[in-house]
Amino acid sequence: MSTTEVHSNVFEFPVRVYYEDTDAGGVVYHSNYLNFFERCRTEWLRELGYEQDTLRANDGIVFVVRSVDIAYLKPALFNQQLMITAEVTSLGGSSLAVAQTALHDRGSGDVEVLVRGNVGLVCVDVNRFKPTRIPEAIRKSLNTTGKP
Repeated sequence: MSTTEVHSNVFEFPVRVYYEDTDAGGVVYHSNYLNFFERCRTEWLRELGYEQDTLRANDGIVFVVRSVDIAYLKPALFNQQLMITAEVTSLGGSSLAVAQTALHDRGSGDVEVLVRGNVGLVCVDVNRFKPTRIPEAIRKSLNTTGKP
């Protein structure tokens, strides 16, 4: 099984931290970063012209999370505007790896990396829930584009 190294552009998606995202300590609850990352990947696919419900209905595929490696470096706080990024780092036949970050711009170009993560995804057939090849059109989109 071969995996292609990919160095695409980075897709960026803004997220505002709401009260519901925080814990008793007033910082973003750790698992909510996974939600932010998921929203970013979903919006990225949408920008590339692929709706996840349409992929399921018409192509019989979904992307499932296989693995997550995440490092929490600094806390995000209520009402902060974050930038969530996604970049494909490798692309296999049925799998891809996405590097993601949560960034906070403190002003004057002082951008802090709050969270770094690597998400492993697998394209699966919805009827069998077995890995299946990523459609060529999606592969080309992921291999050559990032932020539109």
